Amino acid sequence: MLDQVEGDTLVNPVDTTVTANRSVSQPIKEVWKLLVTREGAEALLGVGAELGDKGDSWHAADGTFGVVRSYHPLEQIRFTWHPAEDTPTTIVEVDLSAEESGTRLEITHQHIPTYFDTAALARRWEQALDRLTAATA
Repeated sequence: MLDQVEGDTLVNPVDTTVTANRSVSQPIKEVWKLLVTREGAEALLGVGAELGDKGDSWHAADGTFGVVRSYHPLEQIRFTWHPAEDTPTTIVEVDLSAEESGTRLEITHQHIPTYFDTAALARRWEQALDRLTAATA
């Protein structure tokens, strides 16, 4: 299906994307170090989650799960995210970039079917950033 333009917004009738971002005062090295620990993975994905290398699966106590698809230390981690067994594959990318005052964290959740509650997903990722920010303080 072709994308449609509504005003200045590009709308895809098949799926959508949710983005959340935050600046933290810690350098990238410290933020990455946290992100790849159990504490950081749980802050991002929920209790029980642990991120591994490319190809490793992860599972959280809330039933969400996925597989690490891309792992670039100090830059990016990308993984599939499923809220349940019978749901389609969506992709979450966490990007880190240096800022003058610390690190910029950006979470982009892509390929979300239109019937998913995107407002709830946006809240989920904002809350994940809140937890990560608190853990870096």
